[in-house]
Amino acid sequence: MSLQPHLALLGMAGSLVVADRLLSGPGRKNRAKDSHRHLPPTSRSAHCEASGGKRELSPVEQLEDMRTTPIKCRDGTLVYPYSLPTRDAQLNRLKKEKFDVLVIGGGCVGSGVALDAQIRGLKTAMVEANDFSAGTSGRSTKLIHGGIRYLETAFWKLDYGSFALVQEALEERAHMLNAAPYMNSPLPIMIPIYKWWEVPYFWAGAKAYDLVASRQKSVPSSHYMDVDEALFQFPMLRGKGLKGAIIYYDGQMNDTRMGLTIALTAAQEGAAIANRVEVVSLLKDPGTGQVNGARVQDRLTGVEWDIAAKVVVNATGVFADKIRKLDDPKAVELIEPAAGVHVMFPAHFSPAKMGLIVPKTTDGRVLFFLPWEGCTLAGTTDSHSDITMHPQPTAQEVNFIMQETNRYLTTNVAAKDLIAAWSGLRPLVKDPEKIKEGTAALSRNHVIEVSETGKLITITGGKWTTYRRMAEDTVDRILREHAGLLANGDVSPQASTWNRKLLGADRAGIVCAQKFNKIGITLRNDYELPEDVSAHLVKSYGTRALQVAEWVRAGYLDTKPGKAKRLHSRYPFLEAEVIFAVEQEYALKPMDILARRTRLAFLDTEAARAAVPRVVKLMGDLLGWSWRQRTMEKAEALAFLETMNVEKTALLKK
Repeated sequence: MSLQPHLALLGMAGSLVVADRLLSGPGRKNRAKDSHRHLPPTSRSAHCEASGGKRELSPVEQLEDMRTTPIKCRDGTLVYPYSLPTRDAQLNRLKKEKFDVLVIGGGCVGSGVALDAQIRGLKTAMVEANDFSAGTSGRSTKLIHGGIRYLETAFWKLDYGSFALVQEALEERAHMLNAAPYMNSPLPIMIPIYKWWEVPYFWAGAKAYDLVASRQKSVPSSHYMDVDEALFQFPMLRGKGLKGAIIYYDGQMNDTRMGLTIALTAAQEGAAIANRVEVVSLLKDPGTGQVNGARVQDRLTGVEWDIAAKVVVNATGVFADKIRKLDDPKAVELIEPAAGVHVMFPAHFSPAKMGLIVPKTTDGRVLFFLPWEGCTLAGTTDSHSDITMHPQPTAQEVNFIMQETNRYLTTNVAAKDLIAAWSGLRPLVKDPEKIKEGTAALSRNHVIEVSETGKLITITGGKWTTYRRMAEDTVDRILREHAGLLANGDVSPQASTWNRKLLGADRAGIVCAQKFNKIGITLRNDYELPEDVSAHLVKSYGTRALQVAEWVRAGYLDTKPGKAKRLHSRYPFLEAEVIFAVEQEYALKPMDILARRTRLAFLDTEAARAAVPRVVKLMGDLLGWSWRQRTMEKAEALAFLETMNVEKTALLKK
């Protein structure tokens, strides 16, 4: 990992092109005011000795040391990691500053709007009532896709709207694979064929899918695979009657970490962001009646204050109607929530690098069977649900997924194989223009509404893959509705997020020339981390994986230097990631770690339950929790995990 000496300061930023932007980034003034607090470890230790004897650093001091401690590269040059502003610093900005745009909602779309707006030159704030990407954005099927089934609909029904939706999503698929290439990657997906006439049918469909994506080709082309090769590539597949398979490609992601990374990149660009800050009411100009801010509450402390903004954007997904009614209590509800259940099985039920799609289940839906994060993911269902932050799977839905899966596997999945089950809500949306026309048809596209009462801008609907386009369209609408924001010439009317890489993606190309396998080699050779841990860190953090490795090398709290302790023996997640998540990723509660910074709760409920006490201990020591708070946090975490499973006694018997 060779760096030019004059560029070493840029290395771990992985995203900034000029050094002065890194040095003048958020938090620099505070660090300059308190030089002792941020001395490197050796300097601070010397200061402590001179002040009356050597002492061990407190957990908080350890955190501060690691914010500015340089990382030594193999060629001897030093890399100073980029440090995000602390949550306290972000809250201070939200309390004192006035903004052009306030975004409500920190999922993928809200974070995308904050990033787009900030990059264009709009002073932007974003608040999230829970944790970043804790809702719908973290409970998807983990695919970055155009929707091959919608393309079938487009051709059979001559539906141009479905075709345009697929085309847009496939263009955005290319963006997502490019924006965080260390995290997002192409995944081959097999369509097993058991009738000869289906071979040309599915082959033509896959080739049409390739053709629609040809303007932004980001994955390999589809192809036919004969029976022998199909069974070699997917040995768990039922071979009786198999006529071959079609292989097509889409992308796969770690959805919550992708959403978090978008939010952190917005913060790196200068946006003020905060999780666990809830909007309790909207502020309005008494003269015009237009929304000009929000009253918010820090859910950790109960403190309330006003945030002033020229424009307020409602990007709260399935909760959009709740915010809309703060503006207009008589607003017609737009959201029709649909629940999608997913179940997790051990890794041996699927190949490590091949997915499977059941193109038509017994009730006509599509079912995916995918490798993900070292386990096997199966889903999804589609059913009506009440709006809730923690939707729960039912035994009936889990049974359906298991029964459909067993139609295609040689070894049946059974209740004893289930290691986690969870549900997510999709915000299907009624088009407000069609409501005015007297219909309530659901829109497959995203919808932007500007309220007549307070000019509140709501963005909802759409899909994960098109988050960037949704954000771009929203900021375009902001500038049309508030043309005065363009008056001084400092704000760009055009978006520039299309080719922009995210935090950790080595945007400047000076850490690993965007060849992330080099980071993995460094982790294995220089930090002596196991191969599975190294691969996990690179895939989750990109260049920032080196910062996590530095915590392992330096030691933390009650852990000696060089000890790469795992949160659970079966999985590659490290205790050092807890430290990093608290320090650099705004983790405030155990489930922020176990469900979102790592994905252990979504992979294996029992493993996550076993890790709760240690995570509470580490976070409690770092954040100064009392015994009572530790007890409450543990109980809250265990209650959350109860929503990630179903009673196995009600499930299919093997």
